[in-house]
Amino acid sequence: MNAAARLAELIGCRTVSAPDERDEAEFVAFRETFARLYPSLHAALELTEFPGGTLLFRWPGRSTERPLVLMAHYDVVPAPAEQWDRDPFAGVIEDGFVHGRGALDDKGPLVCIAEAVESLLAEGFEPARDVYLSFGSDEEVFGHGAAEVVDHLDSMGVRPWLVSDEGGAIVDDGLPGVSATTAMVAIVEKGTVDVGLLARGGGGHASTPAKNGATARLARAIVRIDRHPARPHLSDPVLQMLDALSGLVPKPLAPVLQHAGRANRPVAELLARLGKETGAMVRTTMAVTQVSGSPARNVLATEARANVNVRLAVGDTRERLRGRLEKLFRGLDVEIERMDGEDPPPVSRTDNDAWHALGEAIAALGPGISVVPYVQTGGTDSRHFTRISDSVYRFAPLHMSRAQRDSIHAPNEKVAIDTLERGSAFHRALITGMG
Repeated sequence: MNAAARLAELIGCRTVSAPDERDEAEFVAFRETFARLYPSLHAALELTEFPGGTLLFRWPGRSTERPLVLMAHYDVVPAPAEQWDRDPFAGVIEDGFVHGRGALDDKGPLVCIAEAVESLLAEGFEPARDVYLSFGSDEEVFGHGAAEVVDHLDSMGVRPWLVSDEGGAIVDDGLPGVSATTAMVAIVEKGTVDVGLLARGGGGHASTPAKNGATARLARAIVRIDRHPARPHLSDPVLQMLDALSGLVPKPLAPVLQHAGRANRPVAELLARLGKETGAMVRTTMAVTQVSGSPARNVLATEARANVNVRLAVGDTRERLRGRLEKLFRGLDVEIERMDGEDPPPVSRTDNDAWHALGEAIAALGPGISVVPYVQTGGTDSRHFTRISDSVYRFAPLHMSRAQRDSIHAPNEKVAIDTLERGSAFHRALITGMG
């Protein structure tokens, strides 16, 4: 059985993780299937299972100092079957791809790790230093599994040399004007905050509405959010990205990228206009994701609520966010009912041996791939590991087209079979390259 067939089986386990959808039996089935598909890994490595199903494997090396941590998660977001061309949980292998929910996010990368470990064990390989595999079961709902793993490692005095988790990928179209193949490696991720908005009203019968009711005031607040995006700014990680890309663009543009810091605001505004991906890297974003009002069609709302999902740019904070929102909603009589989440984590280093080793391992994915640091706009479990490591990198060793990247958390997710094999080679190189 090859990597594609194993991944197809694991996709068949409906490990959907959502506030109102989670079947623990499916998570148990995944763990049982995973153990059957990778018997050497389970026999040779020490396993600690945390409440909720997060798994931590330890592969003892010749030294316990400066260990390597390889991360992935096996929970997935919902996949309404009517929106897909194929059954999202059938694990169909067709036309050189494995189709299904989790193929890219994040069971495919998990399989790449497991394939590397299983094959090295079959060769009798012993790592120079300890290798940990941290496989989360609640990443998609910002759960506690990864934080518990970090607490556990911290209590033992473990300080990882390098942590590798999902994030960027191998792409051919990283930015407009860049035609080279690049490995986009996130050295930091944005902070994630959910803001609850509340507007109160008098209620009553819908046939006799009063002006400026709860839903109307909430709607005005939502419109203000949409019309007043945060100002773009080039943080240090974005400047590092532009500098790395300067050698991959036409010569007239190269010096602009190299010296972007001298024209921070104009360059940031240009990136904000280039597209949603680049725009999200240079500013705090706010998206209204949930809205609720009256429980009945003919009743005026006594309370209208909205959830605003905020991704804080590097350098921004929850405190500053609250101040901006309070100013934005002035005169609307809309409350900030709650603010849950975290500021951006620390930026990881790009001047040490861990970053160099990551680049060496990326070379195993193919020739001519340029390594580019960047800001991850989505959240990952690896943010917790910044408490115990200064070298936390977010990179899935899979080649992804723009259409594939757009399919993450959307219909028709799929991964190319050949990129799974190269992803395994990346992890083999990372493990065997430890001195």
